[in-house]
Amino acid sequence: MGELLINNTGVPVLAYQLVSLIMFFAGIYGFFTRRNLMMILISVELILNAADINFAVFNRYLYPGEMEGMFFALFTIAIAACETAVAIAIIINVYRNFGNAEVDNLKKMKG
Repeated sequence: MGELLINNTGVPVLAYQLVSLIMFFAGIYGFFTRRNLMMILISVELILNAADINFAVFNRYLYPGEMEGMFFALFTIAIAACETAVAIAIIINVYRNFGNAEVDNLKKMKG
């Protein structure tokens, strides 16, 4: 059991999980408290990156010879890139119409 907790560099799994947990809750906090669309997008990216860290860490510690966790992480990075491109296009459209990228402007665009 001890060999699963520390890899060959001597860093325990808990350290990676702690970094991931801090990133995840920073993203959650930013998502619910920010009014600017760019800051909300950055918060969503923090949440997705925290999940990617967990995929990579658990793959490394539970299945050191396999690459499934890395493939899941790469897949989520690709999905996040597509999501970011669409979100930035929407944010640019909101900024062009209203002069700022606040969440309240999305309600005005509804019509």
